[in-house]
Order: sequence, then C-alpha cells, then structure tokens
Amino acid sequence: MSPTAALPDTLWFTRCPVPTATGIAADRHWLGEEFAPDGIAVRSLQDAAADADRATHYTHALPGLFREGGNVPALWARSRGEATRLIGLTWIEERQVVLVAPGAGIRGAHALRGRRLAVPSHAIAIDFWRAMALRGFEGALGSAGLELGDAVLVDVPADAHGGQWAAELDALRRGDVDAVYVKGAVAVEAARRAGAEVALELDELPDRRFRVNNGTPRPITVHQRLLDDHPDLVDRFLAVLLRAADWATRHPADVDRILGAETGAGADGVAGAYRPGTHLTLRPTLSAERLALLAEQEAALRAHSFLPERVDVDAWADPEPLRRAAARAGLHPALSPAREPEGPLSA
Repeated sequence: MSPTAALPDTLWFTRCPVPTATGIAADRHWLGEEFAPDGIAVRSLQDAAADADRATHYTHALPGLFREGGNVPALWARSRGEATRLIGLTWIEERQVVLVAPGAGIRGAHALRGRRLAVPSHAIAIDFWRAMALRGFEGALGSAGLELGDAVLVDVPADAHGGQWAAELDALRRGDVDAVYVKGAVAVEAARRAGAEVALELDELPDRRFRVNNGTPRPITVHQRLLDDHPDLVDRFLAVLLRAADWATRHPADVDRILGAETGAGADGVAGAYRPGTHLTLRPTLSAERLALLAEQEAALRAHSFLPERVDVDAWADPEPLRRAAARAGLHPALSPAREPEGPLSA
C-alpha cells in the first residue's frame, strides 16, 4: 500500500446483465457491509445517479472501479492504454445459438456455408455487439472446418432499433439475411417472439474454443492505481466475490431469482439461457486454460480491428490478489481459484 494514499471515499462496481459473483454479492448487500466500517461507500455504476460516468463501464477510466463483464470492452480499454489489471476470469455457459427463419431447413454448422450472416453495426466507441456476432459465427463455422469467408457477411445497421438483437431479427424476418447469432436470456425470449428456429447450439459443441466470445471467459478487472495504493481493498473485494460464489452453490433458487433481476428476463428466458448447474460456476479463477482462451479472443478481436494494440494477456493478469483473497476467504490452498484445475480445452 502506498504510504501516502488516503482511503477512497467510494468504491465502484459494474457488471453486465449476466450471471456474476458481483451481482450475487450486490443482491446480498455484502459489498456495502464489508467496507462500511472503513467509512467507504460501495456504489453500483448501473444504479448511480447522474454524478457517475456510465461510459467508464467500457473505458474503465475510473480508478476506484471493479468491473465484472464482457471481455471485448475490457480488452479494448487495456489496448487503448488504460492501466487496468486482470484479477479473475469466469466461464459461464450462456446459451449461444445461431437462429434461422422458420422452415428454412438450415441445420448444423456445415449448412452455414454460403449463407448470409447478420453482422450488426452500432455507432458506439466499442461495438461489442458486432464483435459478438463475428466471433459467434466464427466459432460456428470453425466447428465445421469453415471460415467467415465461406459465408456472406451482411451489415445490419442497428442504431434505429430498440432492444437487443432487434435489428438482426428484423432482418431475418424480412429475408435480408439467413442467420443471426444471439446469446443469453433476453435473446431466448426475443427469438421465441420472432418465431425463429435454432440452426446450431454452440453450447453443444464439445470443443469450448468454438464458444469463446464476449462472455466466455468473462474477466474481472481493476485499475492499477487502486491495486497499487490499496491492495488490501482489492483483496477484500475479491474475498466477498468468492464468498458470493460459494453461497450460490447452495442456493440455486435464489440464484435464479437474482439472474431474473440482473438480466431483465423472465423465468423462461433464464431457464432457457442458463443450464442447470450455472449456480456452481460463478467462482473466478486465473487458470492457465482460461488465460489461454482469453488470449485466443484477444488475437481474434485484433484480427477484426477491434483492438488498436496487442494485449499480452499473461502480463495483464495479476494472480496475487485472488490468491490472497482465497486465503482470506479460508479456501484450502489446493482449491485456491488461481490454481483450480480444469479439464482440457475440449472439455
């Protein structure tokens, strides 16, 4: 800890509307309780008043911010030179599917050859929606030994449409495209309303490399300044997340309720997007496998020109806060999240 750094008045957290240990901890009010004795307020960027710059969810330019969210903005922020550190990764299957029009007769990855694939475009600083579609189709085609060049990519302007995936599903309904990539709970409900059919379930592909995308793996990041000045605060924050992940393993019904609130989807959407056992998968690690998969994502995003500079994922990662947090949370060293064993890449 810096000898001259005063304790911050506020710690911020932000998360995407997906399953996260941060969301669980926020629902249980454990983050506020942890830091209240220090006189430190803990605030959610999503729930904050106008005094918070919500763009920092993407830029991570707020030094007191913890972020658990998609890897596209996190990698982009680091690539642009923001001094963040990667302190955890989760892998949560979040139903990734390729949808087609009813009666199209398109089934399986091989059937995507030569098809028109919807690639949305948004006028935002980092178009993570476009990145997700490209990587989703890349994974789908790759599972059949194909590449994006074996299909036809169709740009779909999305700014005038309200709701997630609306522009792509409208294009599918009009017959302008043959296939749309979607993921998550809201997508399940949107697809059902559109009457679309599933051509391919990416979650069923045995090799998880074909499922690498914005949320797989999902990073937890913190600003280097906070880590340098107050490593104990970072350790304590992570320890609360480990506690939340552990609590989730014993309370699946509560996790489903929290997911409904976090995603904004109904019970059917949550059940359709997240497979049984999701409540067991919220613990962050920095395992070699997850780091390797994130490095694959970094290379692909750079190849698609989403990242201005290379991000060395191994150098970006700092495993020490998670090791210290595991010790603080009373985890046995053999089960430390930084060392937790995982199966092969095809598991």
